Amino acid sequence: MNDQKNSNDGKPRVAIIGAGTMGNGIAQVCALAGRQVILVDISDNALERGIATLSGNLERQVKKGLIDEADRQAALGRIQPQTHYGALAGSELVIEAASENLELKRQILTLIEEATESDALIASNTSSLSISELASVLGKPERFIGLHFFNPVPVMTLVEVIRGLQTAEATYAKALAFAGQIGKTAISVRNSPGFVVNRILCPMINEAIFVLQEGLASAEDIDTGMRLGCNHPIGPLALADLIGLDTLLAILETFHRDFGDPKYRPSTLLKEMVAAGYLGRKSGRGFHSYT
Repeated sequence: MNDQKNSNDGKPRVAIIGAGTMGNGIAQVCALAGRQVILVDISDNALERGIATLSGNLERQVKKGLIDEADRQAALGRIQPQTHYGALAGSELVIEAASENLELKRQILTLIEEATESDALIASNTSSLSISELASVLGKPERFIGLHFFNPVPVMTLVEVIRGLQTAEATYAKALAFAGQIGKTAISVRNSPGFVVNRILCPMINEAIFVLQEGLASAEDIDTGMRLGCNHPIGPLALADLIGLDTLLAILETFHRDFGDPKYRPSTLLKEMVAAGYLGRKSGRGFHSYT
């Protein structure tokens, strides 16, 4: 690494595109791990919301005794909100954490490549889209990889590291090392729709929605049944609300399209709720109410 790419404490700079739920969570974890973080979004309002969420999460960590006030202040001081891609220059790693939309992500990745040095790693936090397909828009696809964090990022320790067909071995090694450096446990996954965790999880949640749609039990009883009967820490419908029903629908539609298997078809109730704007926690209403 050259000096331009390193912060004053010797830890290379990380940039994150998207200050939403996943982006601000990744920024928080990186900043607590001592990284200088550039957090990019399209507007000052989006950045302000992201920083406010991040700051509130840090305050909760202080109250729980997980970090102290000095840690909180230091982490916030390491995060630089920006609205332009020119701020990415000098970053060792750029993580795209935008909405789960293929064309949007392809556009963002093109802009990232234009703004970064040729040896910077580029990663996507996609939860279902093909890493090989995303990499195809880049002039140097060998430096691209999937880094799939889980929500809420500060709490969930897992990161799926997904190699596309074009991903270089050196890129993979650096991505694994990065995950460990920020306190995450990485698993290696071959490129396939939904990778490992969501490939198993999302159809299970979708089946719970079918059960609700068919009137077999209430949302509360379905969640209680899976918590107490399967020892899950959270019920599938509450988890859907946490993930975001629009995100869940996008993942299932990707599965249905790419696998061509009717077992992945999204439930009618899920599609109707997304159409109504009932997206879960982020909208205040999903399968449960969050007022």
